[in-house]
Amino acid sequence: MKRNNYILTALATLFLAGCVDLNYHEGTSRDEEWTYNNPRIGIKGMIWDVYSQMFNELELINNDDYNGALKASATDEAEFATSLSEIHKYSNGGWNPANPFSSTWQTSYRAIAEIHTYLEKIDQLDLTPYQYDTDYETLVRQYELFPYELRFLRAYFYFELARAYGDVPLVTTTLTNVQANSVTRTPVQDVFKFIVEECDAIAEYLPYSYKNEPFSEIGRATRAAVLGLKARALLYAASPLFNTNSDKERWKEAAVAAKDLIDRAAGWGLALGDYGALWGHNAFFGQEIIIGLGVSANNEFEKDNYPVGVEGGNSGNCPSQSLVDAYEYQNNGETFKQRHPGSVNITTENPYEGLDPRFALTVVKDGDSWPINSSQSRPVEAWSGGMNGLPKYGGTPTSYYLRKFVDGNSVTTYNNQTSYRHTWIVMRLAEVYLNYAEAMFNYYGDADAKGDLGMSANEAVNMLRNRPDIMMPEFSGSEGWQERYMRERMVEFAFEDQRFWDVRRWKKGSDFFKEIGLANLVKSANGDIVLNRTTKTRRWEEKYNLYPIPQSELQKNKSLVQNPGW
Repeated sequence: MKRNNYILTALATLFLAGCVDLNYHEGTSRDEEWTYNNPRIGIKGMIWDVYSQMFNELELINNDDYNGALKASATDEAEFATSLSEIHKYSNGGWNPANPFSSTWQTSYRAIAEIHTYLEKIDQLDLTPYQYDTDYETLVRQYELFPYELRFLRAYFYFELARAYGDVPLVTTTLTNVQANSVTRTPVQDVFKFIVEECDAIAEYLPYSYKNEPFSEIGRATRAAVLGLKARALLYAASPLFNTNSDKERWKEAAVAAKDLIDRAAGWGLALGDYGALWGHNAFFGQEIIIGLGVSANNEFEKDNYPVGVEGGNSGNCPSQSLVDAYEYQNNGETFKQRHPGSVNITTENPYEGLDPRFALTVVKDGDSWPINSSQSRPVEAWSGGMNGLPKYGGTPTSYYLRKFVDGNSVTTYNNQTSYRHTWIVMRLAEVYLNYAEAMFNYYGDADAKGDLGMSANEAVNMLRNRPDIMMPEFSGSEGWQERYMRERMVEFAFEDQRFWDVRRWKKGSDFFKEIGLANLVKSANGDIVLNRTTKTRRWEEKYNLYPIPQSELQKNKSLVQNPGW
């Protein structure tokens, strides 16, 4: 499931190696001299190498440790069906500094080091040998954009580091080994400040679209991506985990940044679209996606998530009852759990009828015809003893299967398999609206207050709920707003790697991650299928809000200090 980019080996044993050079994988047949003496191919290839290291949960290269699991299965969104995945260590106490099993530290600093190498050696580039080529002007234009794209990527990787580890070394130049092994951690608010300042500095130099740029390439940094990253960084900076002195002005800054992008979105071709169009073969071109990472045609994600009992299906990330309980009914906003707090006979009563349309677009339930391709489609039997249920190995432990991001058109049979493109969503316009809503409410304490920005928190949330394919009851008033908002965010961004981080920045792990709701479907003697609620207790400690710094890095750099509790 790798994108078709060259992959770099580690630049050094530490995150910023001494006198970093371009230590490419030997399969690329490129070295530093070749790269800078052949800018038409070499430099462009290096830029794509950096892009390829952005975190993409649909790619096996970034998911090897998890054996097909998404981080959603380390939250209350899902339970992974098999015990083999490392993902369970997030909730069973199996991760520690010696076995952090996340590549965030290494990947981010490796990418940052590559970026510094380019930025510091840009003056070596000589395009004059190409001045008589017909595409010379377009070549120059493309290379003018590269430094700003790389500065965006550096800000992106520093954000990934900050939200995972908190205080991290903030380095903006190439270091020697001695220097790298003595850097100290920069306060996280200073890291967020750097990200914001970088975004402000580069936004005007990047296009809002590459349609009119050389080669019309997609998947590159845009003005919207820059403003979106800025707004996201400010939201995290304002959140309880990082805003330790409860500075309300940080919420105002986050709201202003989000509103800036919202006001520009239409002019840049961005708009809220149908929820079901966010994934699938052509999702990469969707008008709502601000940053999307394309994955070439394959059916590995389908094999990882099709129900056991479907040929080629291995089960996988199974939506939890906790997630299902968060969906509201369209008629009055009452949640599934509020209407059905205990067991329910789903044969005589359909508890799913009238639920938020996002439910059916995200979750496969018992009786659904799935997958939808004609050669494999059949009703799912998620009940105990059914074709797709326990006690089969890999049978869903939650009574549900995953639909979101899974292309049901893909055929996974031994013969005549079919594959489709996939898109991992890094950021989309809906997030900007919800980020704005959260920031506005936390600043004003009133969900209907518009302040000087002209849009209230409720109005921002309702932009999503009023989409033609959703049409959910509007948010109004402020009573219970935080709870409703957290539920809305869980439903909207299910399986998009938001919940894992949201609960941490809210410092709500004890509320949401200690015990998750599951369901057990039992077929009675008369053939009725009954949903019985169950729970699973998971391990949660406050130290889990931040990742442990890898022990290997602490051993090399005695100036680094471990995160509290680790």
